[in-house]
Amino acid sequence: MAETPKIELFVKASDDAESVGNCPFCQRLFMILWLKGINFTLTTVDMRRAPDVLKNLAPGSQPPFLIYNEEVKTDTNKIEEFLEEKLAPPNYPKLGCRYKESNTTGQDIFRKFSAYIKNPNPGLNIMLEKQFLSTLVKLSMYLDTPLPHELDQNPNITESTRLYLDGDSFTLADCNLLPKLNIIKVVCKEYRNFDIPKELKGLTRYLDNAYKQEQFRYTCPNDSEILIAYKSVAKYLTK
Repeated sequence: MAETPKIELFVKASDDAESVGNCPFCQRLFMILWLKGINFTLTTVDMRRAPDVLKNLAPGSQPPFLIYNEEVKTDTNKIEEFLEEKLAPPNYPKLGCRYKESNTTGQDIFRKFSAYIKNPNPGLNIMLEKQFLSTLVKLSMYLDTPLPHELDQNPNITESTRLYLDGDSFTLADCNLLPKLNIIKVVCKEYRNFDIPKELKGLTRYLDNAYKQEQFRYTCPNDSEILIAYKSVAKYLTK
């Protein structure tokens, strides 16, 4: 077996400079490394006092970045591709999706959420909420629809029972989408008293299953950390 690589992941620090801060890209890579089952060092970076060593490592970059056997990587998408290629079977699990639709589903949600939550005008709220909600409905429908391998096992099923986007195991697609959904859940509750509707059965099932997994739950920032990050951009609706 090849020698185990030395890996250090640098993520954004929380407001208290100790725990993990609010950054869906950082959480995405944290989840991927945990799911790969490899030993790695996690270093939190206080961006208000970023030490010189980090300025030397990745000048001008924001976390996350990665050191892999002394090689510095700074682009989240490229890091994901690199880890999937380097930490491959038989020693490490493959995290790629079987179905390309699993990678693209939900890709509009964060953009519509941002427009909804940054809007200060009550007159636009209903329209923006509908647009945001429609992206959640679309995701829920995908999660409710049986995938080809489920239909192969049981051609008569009309509703999927899978745990996650692409099947019963976390994939790269889940590592990308779930950190964003967690932010959405926390911020929408605070600023719009909006909860993801229970009627969206596929999405509700997906989130319930995801929060049971330590690779997601323990990589989430504290809710208070998310709200601190959104304090300057999210708007309460003024009557």
